[in-house]
Amino acid sequence: MSEPTAWGAGLAWTTRDGRTLDWWCPDPRLGGPPPEKDPWPGEAELAALRQLDSERQMERQVRRVTAVLDEPPTSPADAYLRLQLLSHRLVKPNELNLDGIFGLLENVAWTSVGPCAADTFERTRPLLELVGRGPVRVYGVDKLPAMTDYVIPSGVRIADSSRVRLGAYLAPGTTVMQEGFINFNAGTLGESMIEGRVSQGVVIGAGADVGGGASIMGTLSGGGSVRISVGPRSLIGANAGIGISLGADCVVEAGLYITAGTKVAVTGPPSAVPSAAGPQTRLVKAIELSGLDGLLFRRNSVTGTVEAIYRPDGIGTELNSELHAN
Repeated sequence: MSEPTAWGAGLAWTTRDGRTLDWWCPDPRLGGPPPEKDPWPGEAELAALRQLDSERQMERQVRRVTAVLDEPPTSPADAYLRLQLLSHRLVKPNELNLDGIFGLLENVAWTSVGPCAADTFERTRPLLELVGRGPVRVYGVDKLPAMTDYVIPSGVRIADSSRVRLGAYLAPGTTVMQEGFINFNAGTLGESMIEGRVSQGVVIGAGADVGGGASIMGTLSGGGSVRISVGPRSLIGANAGIGISLGADCVVEAGLYITAGTKVAVTGPPSAVPSAAGPQTRLVKAIELSGLDGLLFRRNSVTGTVEAIYRPDGIGTELNSELHAN
């Protein structure tokens, strides 16, 4: 990060018992904040949007937030500031500290009338119906909302906005199709096609294609610290998956799932085959190939062996330039 701190003025929905359900900041900034005694940018305009919602038993308030980005977030609004910095493309995935973020965030019912406390929603719903604000649609019950409810980055296409969470980083030229999914603190660094799952912490290089139904392992479920990346122009075929990083110009065959411990028969030069004197084939764990360029991963249809073929002049994928001219 170029700056260790960030700040912004935003609107927070809070419950009567003092819980913060969300915090929206249209103009987050990096660097040191203005003096507390001075008006902050956008604060006056936000003040006009303050609201008391008696049916939802909530209040919308203007709140200033400052965050020290290399330290864990300290409040729900601090966490929301960091997520919006990512989606505004002010910081990249894995550049700021998000430790303990889920412990700070409430489980929220994200509805057509705005965020509601999930634990009291079945009492809230009839009140909204009674005053003519229903029927109320519930889009999800989760700690994180859809990114597009808070930030719409320029130059992207998202077919189903519910499948991109706040805190995703989408570079211009990114296309996320209906079945594509991008978690928070993950995303793309250039023109990319996303038809599969991009898990938390994963970064996709420019020109890469994550095929339909494909999956990339993240760090949340296993609690690990390894960050997986997909290099420029690499292709993960439909219904394939990876638990290792791919370098540039790699291809993973459709339907092939490669974990770190998968045994791979790799053919290539010494750089691709550890301890090899020249081009030959050797059986290695897939983790030994993590991040190498120009590999084609496939399963031999006769023997069932997973193979990695080094292709010195191979190009992983070439995206349709018109499709990604967003």
